[in-house]
Amino acid sequence: MSRRSKTRRAAARPAPAPLAQHPAVVLPLGAMLLAGSMSALAQTASPAETTLKTVTVKAQAEPEEIKAKTTLRATETTIGKGQQALRDIPQTVTVMTEMLLDDRNLDDFREVLKATAGVTFQAGETGEEDVRLRGFSLGQAGDIYVDGLKDAPLIERDTFNLDRVEVLKGSASMLFGKGSTGGVVNQVSKQPFLMDQSEVSATVGSGKSIRLTGDFNIQTGEDAALRLNAMKHAADNGGATVDKTGVAGTYRWGIGQRDEFSVGLYHLETDGTPLYNHPWFLTDGNEIIPSLPAGNYYGLASDYLRTETSYINFSHKHRFSADSELKTTVRHGQYERDLWASVVRFASGTTIDNINDATVITRTPKGRIGYSDLTQVQSDFTNKFELLGKQHDLIAGVDLSIEDAQRNNSFAGTSSGLTTTVGTPNDGDVSTVVRADPILNTFKTTNLGLYAQDTVALTDTFKLVGGLRYDRFKSTYVTNACDPVQTLEIEDGLWSPRLGVMFQPNATSSYYASYGTSYNTSGDTYGYSINACAADGSNNAKIINTPPEKSRNFEIGGKFEVFEDRGTLGVALFRSEKYNERNTDSDSAATQMLLSGKRHATGMEFNFAGRLTPRWDLFYNHTWIPSAKIDESNVVLNATGTGAQVKGDRPGLTPKHSASLWTTYLVTDRLRLGMGLNYRSEQNPEGSRHITAPAFTTYDAMAEYNVSEKTSLKLNVTNLTNELYADALYRGFYVPGAERRVELTIKTTF
Repeated sequence: MSRRSKTRRAAARPAPAPLAQHPAVVLPLGAMLLAGSMSALAQTASPAETTLKTVTVKAQAEPEEIKAKTTLRATETTIGKGQQALRDIPQTVTVMTEMLLDDRNLDDFREVLKATAGVTFQAGETGEEDVRLRGFSLGQAGDIYVDGLKDAPLIERDTFNLDRVEVLKGSASMLFGKGSTGGVVNQVSKQPFLMDQSEVSATVGSGKSIRLTGDFNIQTGEDAALRLNAMKHAADNGGATVDKTGVAGTYRWGIGQRDEFSVGLYHLETDGTPLYNHPWFLTDGNEIIPSLPAGNYYGLASDYLRTETSYINFSHKHRFSADSELKTTVRHGQYERDLWASVVRFASGTTIDNINDATVITRTPKGRIGYSDLTQVQSDFTNKFELLGKQHDLIAGVDLSIEDAQRNNSFAGTSSGLTTTVGTPNDGDVSTVVRADPILNTFKTTNLGLYAQDTVALTDTFKLVGGLRYDRFKSTYVTNACDPVQTLEIEDGLWSPRLGVMFQPNATSSYYASYGTSYNTSGDTYGYSINACAADGSNNAKIINTPPEKSRNFEIGGKFEVFEDRGTLGVALFRSEKYNERNTDSDSAATQMLLSGKRHATGMEFNFAGRLTPRWDLFYNHTWIPSAKIDESNVVLNATGTGAQVKGDRPGLTPKHSASLWTTYLVTDRLRLGMGLNYRSEQNPEGSRHITAPAFTTYDAMAEYNVSEKTSLKLNVTNLTNELYADALYRGFYVPGAERRVELTIKTTF
């Protein structure tokens, strides 16, 4: 039976079946009964009777990797270092399972993040998006991970090899080292399991899209398995093309044994034409008016976005006992990004009143290029033990990362002079101007981190969490465009504490309060942007030697098992503070070294994932931030009241409300229907305090039909009403949200 078929049939069960219908339960129960009968027989048998040998009966449990495909709910996570129950983590954690990714056809990593409340996007000058969580940057701070190890910035990502995506909200430097105030995103890769199970799917849809995926799990021995995942994806959004090829393979042996090993390879390559930006118009009240259709591409046919990710991964897990293990992971990766795109603008004099099909659009080239070699070693020790009459849950570890990177964050080329009009998108024009090879600045950094955290059960109901981490960070920056070449260095040693208390009166409820910190080193965050050439003591040196940004997060909340343990509900009140922050534009080298001082975001998180009834599944998360303000700032309000946010303003890209909903209902044993929405209230672009992007809601729908035990057909409609809205924002332009998309997927398992 296919995994997908299992998913649907599991959802169809109106009630738990009797024990007699569950072999996994019956077999151990039968073994116990047999043992009891033999024990009684032995007590009454005469000496002449024969004693039978002990019989061991094993039940084959369904692997967790298959169970994860059948539910929107997660009860455990690895984002807190080691395998932990969600109820034992005193912070908000949102987990998007493989079922959610499959149901909503969330192939692109950005689309996954859009299904997470509290996430917004800044559109960069050179096409990339900086992800914000609770209004704080994740992308610049390097808070995106794969299996607990840092992922490289500025690369394209895909979900073809993901089991789930975990989002830890709030400061988390005790666990991960330098990072943002907003939180951490961890991508969890698919792992081999002890079963032969394969799945292939094909998707066709609007925008000339076609996507092929294969997931092959092969058990190669009693405790060994191989898993291969492959993907090919091509689409054309009115000229904004994408061509992706991905392959990932992992071999795992010693599964469940004292020593367990795995080795894996990953490769993702993209080659496309980016939908860079659309210029905006404003109402009299300075509200953004998206005016161009989301599917219109106005760049040049010679524009491109090429990225490549390749890494090898080796892991060893040694189990000292059922409650104690040491896991060590080594990864070496190479990451490349080369973007050459057109900055699209309306011709001078264009207004909302005179725009028409003949309106001229200019196209100015701009690019970004970067290469990174990243080597990481991480070793985590977990141990449960009793000391002084108290139960302890210890996690401790060491991690080392070495990065050697080359960057040019923003470079312009000679203008081609090629223009187009509003009425002629995707006109096929090709620039013959040859792009000169840009001069690359270099960045070398080494970071060593040591951490330990202990969760102590003070009583049967109270737990105390305490953790401390020390990081030693050293970087060297070389600005090769300078004559003479300019070399700058920075070195920091920083401590990151974490405290929490949990009250767990029963197995279905957990209340907590927590405090955590985070920091960003100045050079690591902004060093790539150093392009100016000047003497020692210049802005460059000031940028490098600016003290680290520091943050803290306070949170109180509760996590509850509801609907007869079929669902998990989380509610939390938080306050995130950055008290040594640059709130100036990160693209402006003249002001990067200035510290804005302080800002905060205070609000609530709501999360639910699980099954309301045996046929009805629901995933919902909502972030409400009623209070967000720049408390101290170096930015001076200009005479017109425009420009960057100043003291007293609400920070840009921090909407009061953001929410995501997905729900499915099993209508019959074969037919399942789903619908969802993403909502974001109004917000300001960063750097444009007087401008507002209006609120929007997009709706999605799904219908899935099981043709047979092994094959299913699924129809998805994304952005059902074809809402036109400003998704990613920047000064002067926006990136529109994707237009309506219709996709049909056929999937089979064997």
